[in-house]
Amino acid sequence: MPEIHILSGGAAQGLVTSLQARFEKETGCSIRATFGAVGAMKDRMLQQEPCDVLILTQKLITELAQQGRVLAETVEPVGTVHTGVAVKQGAPRPDVANASALRGALLNAGSIYFPDPHRATAGIHFMNVLKQLGIVDEVAERLRPHPNGATAMRHLSLDPEPGAIGCTQASEILFADGVELVALLPDEYGLSTVYTAGVPDTAREQQLAKALIGYLMRPEHADLRRSVGMN
Repeated sequence: MPEIHILSGGAAQGLVTSLQARFEKETGCSIRATFGAVGAMKDRMLQQEPCDVLILTQKLITELAQQGRVLAETVEPVGTVHTGVAVKQGAPRPDVANASALRGALLNAGSIYFPDPHRATAGIHFMNVLKQLGIVDEVAERLRPHPNGATAMRHLSLDPEPGAIGCTQASEILFADGVELVALLPDEYGLSTVYTAGVPDTAREQQLAKALIGYLMRPEHADLRRSVGMN
């Protein structure tokens, strides 16, 4: 049985996982997927880890296509993902509707979970939000960065202390067990990221990889894409 290797930002995990069994049944091709911070996934592909489909931010895929590392004719936007705020399932939902409310919610949080502030799209953005709010030093001891959004949300769900809060891509929050999406970041601090798929020049299963990208974007899957936070 042929096998497609996917390296993807965590934002696309819900979409790929939701359609994996159907694709495998229709094509007889299995999928082996790894999800994580986009910077880490890009590095793994460049280090020659097997990869037939790469799903990263539009910016990174465009750069790789310009370098010839991703086949330009295979590049396809998968969806736009917004960054949101999360709490443990059943926990009180703080007000984060505007800058003042968000600042207060973060200052009152017992701990703050988010993805890698150097290699993850949402983590980099969230650290910039903290700087813009002027509270980095005040919350420093309560920051809980993790390698990717999925790991951050898992640890948030296990935090025994009240008042824990998290921030990552909304699609990662919706996919995670034990946490709830409170709201998207307020407009002045919002982040909308276009995730894009492409086939690396080293892909071993190029035709099946192209088929998978097309499968993810089928019109009949539009409602599913929206339900997992990819608009």
